[in-house]
Amino acid sequence: MTKVSIVGAGPGDPELITVKGRRLLEEADVIIYAGSLVPKALLGYAKEECEIHNSASMSLPEVLEVIEKGVAEDKKVVRLHTGDPSLYGAIQEQMDALSKKGIEYEVIPGVSSFLATAAALKQEYTLPGITQTVIITRNEGRTPVPDRESLRSLAAHKSTMCIFLSISMLGEVVEELIAGGYEPDTPIAIVQRASWPEQRIFRGTLSTICQEIEGKGVDRTSMIVVSHVLGSDYELSRLYAPEFSHGFRKASL
Repeated sequence: MTKVSIVGAGPGDPELITVKGRRLLEEADVIIYAGSLVPKALLGYAKEECEIHNSASMSLPEVLEVIEKGVAEDKKVVRLHTGDPSLYGAIQEQMDALSKKGIEYEVIPGVSSFLATAAALKQEYTLPGITQTVIITRNEGRTPVPDRESLRSLAAHKSTMCIFLSISMLGEVVEELIAGGYEPDTPIAIVQRASWPEQRIFRGTLSTICQEIEGKGVDRTSMIVVSHVLGSDYELSRLYAPEFSHGFRKASL
């Protein structure tokens, strides 16, 4: 039986963790959670005797030490990450280290904040005639970004772009997007703490958004969405068109 589970906590609302993720939290003997981003409410699923560690102040060796100790004591260990572990979760280095140590683990996906952002905006990211592509990226900061993946390069596609970890550089983000091909009047939305009780939404265009959020305390837990889907007319999907046939329905016209 796998003793180590890397679990996606979801975007913030404790009810948006998966059923499997919640069960693993309830069964865990040891939980290591990303305290700077994972809501404390999720720890309410843990049993009273569970050993809980906040990884916000821990180094990778310290995290691995806790996992190794738990496994050696035949305990169930949960490594709880915000959102979905596959996106900006820094889990690859943890998984590789566990593999080198011969420790088996599983990964449980979670609801990413870019999906919770779409729900908050009540917006589909892919609309017929507008865009069928979603780019998930970030602006370069302390973590470098390859030149071919710069915002300026990606903007040439004019598709929906979900930009993580970049709100503190919004002015630079806007400049790069416009330089890359987005028009200044391209719609943009910023969702702060999507799915949390304190969720806030700001809308504007590339030319107005910096002024829109100025002085409003918009912090790093914010998603930036740039796309013409935020304010455009679009073609209706063919999936439900009466004259459109598919494997489950014949055309009626």
